[in-house]
Amino acid sequence: MQVIATAGHVDHGKSTLIRALTGIEPDRWAEEKRRGLTIDLGFAWTALPSGRGVSFVDVPGHERFLGNMLAGLGPAPIVCFVVAADEGWQAQSDDHRDAIAALGIDQGVIAITRADLAPERVDQVISQVRAELAGTGLADVPAVPVSAVTGEGLDELRSALDEAVAAARQPSATDRVRLWVDRSFTISGAGTVVTGTLAAGTLTVGDRLQLHGAERSGGMAVRGLQSRGGPVDQLGPVSRAAVNLRGIDQEQISRGDVLLTPDAWELTDQLDVRGLTGNALGDAPEELTAHVGTAAVTARVRPLGAEHARLTLDRALPLAVGDRLVLRGSGSRAVYAGVQVLDVDPPALDRRGDGARRADALAQLPLSGDVAVEVRRRGAIRAQLLERRGIEVPDPLPTGIQPVGQWLVDAEALAGWTEQLREAVAAHARANPLAAGLPAKSALDSLRLPDESLLDPVVRAADLEHADGRLRDPRSTQGLGAAEAGVVALEQRLGEKPFQAPEAEDLAAWHLGPKELAAAERLGRILRLPDSVVLLPTAPALAMRELAGLPQPFTTSQARQALETTRRVAIPLLEHLDSRGWTRRVDAGHRKIVR
Repeated sequence: MQVIATAGHVDHGKSTLIRALTGIEPDRWAEEKRRGLTIDLGFAWTALPSGRGVSFVDVPGHERFLGNMLAGLGPAPIVCFVVAADEGWQAQSDDHRDAIAALGIDQGVIAITRADLAPERVDQVISQVRAELAGTGLADVPAVPVSAVTGEGLDELRSALDEAVAAARQPSATDRVRLWVDRSFTISGAGTVVTGTLAAGTLTVGDRLQLHGAERSGGMAVRGLQSRGGPVDQLGPVSRAAVNLRGIDQEQISRGDVLLTPDAWELTDQLDVRGLTGNALGDAPEELTAHVGTAAVTARVRPLGAEHARLTLDRALPLAVGDRLVLRGSGSRAVYAGVQVLDVDPPALDRRGDGARRADALAQLPLSGDVAVEVRRRGAIRAQLLERRGIEVPDPLPTGIQPVGQWLVDAEALAGWTEQLREAVAAHARANPLAAGLPAKSALDSLRLPDESLLDPVVRAADLEHADGRLRDPRSTQGLGAAEAGVVALEQRLGEKPFQAPEAEDLAAWHLGPKELAAAERLGRILRLPDSVVLLPTAPALAMRELAGLPQPFTTSQARQALETTRRVAIPLLEHLDSRGWTRRVDAGHRKIVR
């Protein structure tokens, strides 16, 4: 399937042509039929000579309905541009050409209608149309003279449309869905139905979609699908879709709202753009209307040189790098400019000179975005987030960008964070020699990482340890400050008599309290056992040497005598050996060495 939108000056026979091609009346409103003037979007469908199905979106040609025209043209990939042979190129032909150029549409067919009324002018009008479309994507598409009244050229036009559909780019059926709503209504017994052009992705009955709208946002369930007048279980691109939604009233959804694959799109109300068609952005008014998909929102404009600008939208929209927008003056019926989105998460412009610097940076950006630029600007960003924003992540990655879990990290930024963290840990150790290390919260505050989940990768890169919410350097030779003398005295005592643990008054005399002892233990200087028993880390191995000389199994009393210590020390030491699997209880009163 494929979708084709009409374009062209008012009263040049667009609706009449669609009716002749499909047998369906595209004008839906009684006023349209009474006045013979299309004022809103119309829809029809047919099969082409090859059997391919095609749907048409018929747009109004009058200047007063340019907004409606853009809503129909925006999501459509192919255009049938209509010019009447008896009148030739007209004022609204300009507007529609400018809109097509702004949207970057480059697939289509030219239909020279009413050829029966002025057969002698057909060649002249074709030449005129080609001259007017020069420089647009439709400059070289086929031109077919046709008369909807006599039927002349209808077969040739069908064949040309068939060839255009066959040659059209095929969007991915597995891509994320972004269905811009162009109509909403209620069907008795079914509930709310919305329609739109499915440009990419797949819709299936039962799908969950995310509604983002002016009146309401939230999750929606697809209750049913229709296309080209009949029910279907699934729809792929490109097709006209009628979606029956569960759990929403018709008044809560309207043109300009959008149905999305959940969690797959970036919602933004601020974006940087490059002008591609129309007027220079340097002279843009402070406020324009931005058209994208079927939405039309007010945009405040901050020029960034002649070719670039920052747009601040009245409401957030699901946009991606590469999207095309049409800018129109709020009081104008003509297209002001066509722009392409370069950045949906632009940096703040708060300091003097930021605007000029940003203009220079945007001038260097390719239209498809640049992974290296995005990563380096932020230091790190999730790969999935870049893809949500429409920037493809290449494989292999650009030089200087490295993957860290789900993140893409700038190598220079990582090196800077690593060095900064090492210095912070060392400074904290010097100022707080008894502390267990730099609190992780302090490290996060100091580094200002894009996300706290990056702390552990930075810790690993810095060869530091992260335990119990604190960071320390395992290779540090940092002493214990004022407690060093006391620990040295303790070490000397235990070096001479390894199992005669100091009493509380000894520790107090050496000014060794719980904090000092904990710091010494972290540095591997002492071993602390239950009941305030303090020994050297070598004590367990020395004990095993003595216990090995005892008859097996041995009693606690025999162990105490062999170690020349007290029961206060012997019991926690033996239990420590049990916990390490070096000794084992045989019964209530005996242990043995585990060979």
